[in-house]
Amino acid sequence: MQRVTARSLTKACTGKSACATGVFKPIALLAACLVIFAWLRPISASDWPTYGHDPQRTGWAVNETTLSPANVANLTLKWKVKLKNEPLSLTALTAPVVSDRVNTAQGPKTVVYVAGSSNHVFAIDAASGAVLWSHDFETHISIKDETMWLCPNNLNATPVIDERSDTIYAIASDGRMWGLDLATGAVKFGPAQFVPPYSKDWSLNQHGSMIYTAISQGCGGAQSGVYAMDISDPRRPAVRDIFFANQGAGVWGRGGPTIGLNNRIYVATGDGPHNPAGGDYGSSFVEVSLRDLKVLDYYAPEDYSHITRYDLDIGATSPVFFAAGDYNLVAAGGKGGVLYMLDADSLGEKDHHEPLYLAKLANDPEEFQAKGIWGVSAVWRDEGGTDWLYVPIWGPVSIHAPKASVENGPTPHGSILAFKVVMDEATKKPTLMPAWVSQDLDVPDPPVVANGVVFALSTGENTQQTIGAKVIYSGQKTLTDREREANTHNAELYALDAKTGKLLYRSGDAMSAWVHFSGLALANGQVYAVDHDSNLYCFGLKEEAGK
Repeated sequence: MQRVTARSLTKACTGKSACATGVFKPIALLAACLVIFAWLRPISASDWPTYGHDPQRTGWAVNETTLSPANVANLTLKWKVKLKNEPLSLTALTAPVVSDRVNTAQGPKTVVYVAGSSNHVFAIDAASGAVLWSHDFETHISIKDETMWLCPNNLNATPVIDERSDTIYAIASDGRMWGLDLATGAVKFGPAQFVPPYSKDWSLNQHGSMIYTAISQGCGGAQSGVYAMDISDPRRPAVRDIFFANQGAGVWGRGGPTIGLNNRIYVATGDGPHNPAGGDYGSSFVEVSLRDLKVLDYYAPEDYSHITRYDLDIGATSPVFFAAGDYNLVAAGGKGGVLYMLDADSLGEKDHHEPLYLAKLANDPEEFQAKGIWGVSAVWRDEGGTDWLYVPIWGPVSIHAPKASVENGPTPHGSILAFKVVMDEATKKPTLMPAWVSQDLDVPDPPVVANGVVFALSTGENTQQTIGAKVIYSGQKTLTDREREANTHNAELYALDAKTGKLLYRSGDAMSAWVHFSGLALANGQVYAVDHDSNLYCFGLKEEAGK
């Protein structure tokens, strides 16, 4: 029997797959279509409403047509604006989000939004770089713990845009969620307490009336897990949460929770006890229901105890959800440098330990810092229907990594690894085939993809966390903020051919500072990035002579 997946449902609903196959009965198909079309938020070519572009965190600007391999060499810095935000520890501005449906007092505009670590949200005109409005969040709760890079006591989560209500949602440092009008910054929702004050929460995601975030590291005394707020009744918003262990098992992939087209939430958990019978899901991939936040399934690597013991947690990444063939898939890695691809509809199969694909890509010395897979991978489907996966690597590629057909030189500091999704002839299931390795990137952030071009930010960050042994925490001295901010380099934007990894563009010294744990946004032919000095950058094509 054919698998009923989000991709096959969408094909059937859009007329690209016939109901006559017998997979869907008419009434069931109608119900499924209503669910899909009610859920799929319209995203135009000029929108980037959430971290990684969409709730699946694909990083794929699917409608982008302005930029291409043929013209991306003509990118230039269109504008740069320094925003009035004080960096706190390593963090300054969140990853940008973009909306082109904003009816401002000056007329319709495409607007870029970033939140600032010191409790601000800024709205910037995408055409000129002018600040249209800013909103400052007041907090009246005292900070209990020392501010440092592990617990910066700041606004940390990338906001999310709800186009249907013309609202941007953000969490202030005191844990209250605000909804602001896209055009004016006026308060439309809240503030309502969402998460504990000064917790370390990650990028917001949205499904209908539910908004989600994830928490890690116990900052502010908050328990790690996934938190959800139902905003259907603004007067009485309801908060739900799920914890994956009593201690540890933090969800700290910077993309926050991932929402699949199959209406499930996917997260990767950090170091912590693993005893599913007792409700402990440390060092695991976990699938959670949307509204009541119940564990539906999980995958645990067979060496989960080793991962936890040596602090190689897979919680360093947010999973990316995508469809290939008749399969819904999730893929992610971790500090140990191992890449996992799983069947999103059956994580780990019956024994919860069987991935579709597993490979060691980085971190041969098994260090808990500065090496491995960090952030979020990106996906793309080319014009021939082949699905691609792009994985950000810190440090050199493993000597055990599968050999790519194209390499672009040594990569001591980091790189992007590209894979094609193919069908295994023996198992008839999806697997990955290595395609190319990029040139050296100085600690890459999660890549984004558009129209045959992969964009990657070389962050220039100093990723060293401690002085002492590099394999396991054992009396090491944790570096201070000042020490972490030393030995950094300016960030650079790279554009690579999505099929070969060939360098098409490099921004050089256009960006003046480094950046920590950020992300790119791409909308309407322009690429947006931030740095630690609270600068927002816009890259676009050079104007033709005479225009």
